[in-house]
Amino acid sequence: VRGFIGLFFFLWLLFLQVTFHFRTTLCDDDRTVIDDSKVVGTPMEIVIGNMFKLDIWETLLSSMRTGEVAEFWCDIIVSPSEYNRESWALSDEERLKAVPVLHGQGNKLYKQGRYQEATQKYKEAIICIKNVQTKEKAWDVPWLKLEKMANTLTLNYCQCLLRMEEYYEVIEHTSDIINQHPGAVKAFYLRGKAHMEVWNEAEARQDFSRVLDLNPGMKKAVKKELAVLSMRMEEKNQEDRDKYKGMF
Repeated sequence: VRGFIGLFFFLWLLFLQVTFHFRTTLCDDDRTVIDDSKVVGTPMEIVIGNMFKLDIWETLLSSMRTGEVAEFWCDIIVSPSEYNRESWALSDEERLKAVPVLHGQGNKLYKQGRYQEATQKYKEAIICIKNVQTKEKAWDVPWLKLEKMANTLTLNYCQCLLRMEEYYEVIEHTSDIINQHPGAVKAFYLRGKAHMEVWNEAEARQDFSRVLDLNPGMKKAVKKELAVLSMRMEEKNQEDRDKYKGMF
């Protein structure tokens, strides 16, 4: 059954945070209500431009003005018996309770080699944390605890991306973490592996060196990665020599 979404957008905050109420109904004669944020008692909140954004809401809200009530028809199939509230429709308490569950589900999927599905679990957990985090004062103790949780999930997400060969995205996300938390050993290690895959030899060696500075106990793991890096760079250099030897 095709449905439409009615949105009431009532507040635009700094940092492009949007808070609004919504109602989702079927397009039957009775306009059967599937979900209503006012009944739940919790408005929806998103941060525009967040890397774990909900694109459909950003698209709809960008066409609205503050205080406007609008109705949108969504070309999707919704089964009332299968409908579940998404993480953004939960209360803050429910979101925080959902995080370890989603984290565990993501880890299980990762071990099963179902990396795409695992990324979705990690992303949903991160969204839960970020929605709660926006209500805390930056760098206060509660905010920092949430940040640590989000970083752990982001690094798990990056492990999946490595398996999926999304190396530049790994470099982007790990660099964001390193810029804020320069002691994040795992972020340097994953970024080093990503640099290695895209032939950034100097950057990879620099990251692995930083891993050893921060955690000498990872010497064996780093030594193994450096050996692979040296072998791969030698193979690449030989390929380049063979490719260009007849050109000059």
